[in-house]
Amino acid sequence: MDIRVRAYTENDLPDMIRIWNEVVEEGIAFPQEDCLDEETGRDFFAAQTYCGVAEAGSCSGSGTESAGGGKICGMYILHPNNVGRCGHIANASYAVARDARGLHIGEKLVLDCLAEAKSHGFGILQFNAVVASNVHARHLYERLGFRQLGVIPGGFRVKDGRYEDICPYYRSL
Repeated sequence: MDIRVRAYTENDLPDMIRIWNEVVEEGIAFPQEDCLDEETGRDFFAAQTYCGVAEAGSCSGSGTESAGGGKICGMYILHPNNVGRCGHIANASYAVARDARGLHIGEKLVLDCLAEAKSHGFGILQFNAVVASNVHARHLYERLGFRQLGVIPGGFRVKDGRYEDICPYYRSL
């Protein structure tokens, strides 16, 4: 599958919102509990330092055609993790459409994000709350040179009410 990662455009917002909401509704990876609608989604994505989308020429699923003529199969957001003296540390979140998982789209998103973070002047990319049971993401991050900082016991409340450990990760850029 031919996939390219590029900056998002307004035309991508419906698919970005749909994909983001899939992950939020699953309740096993993102800390957010409220889904985005057209207005909150536009504002949320516009507030980020950078948003990238994975566009595939032949992505299965219900995505609409993007500005580039393909389907939006994944996306990420990049923003500062903190302010002031810690403002050189970035944070990011990744989401791949449910019907496009397992196709290495996440890897393309993370690699693009690393380059964008560096180009935006960040020196470190940190993930605050990688759920311990999200083994696919954890293996990907470790393969790409991220280091686990430790474990926060019970740091994430899963949709069913259980608490799972979270594992912060970081990588210098």
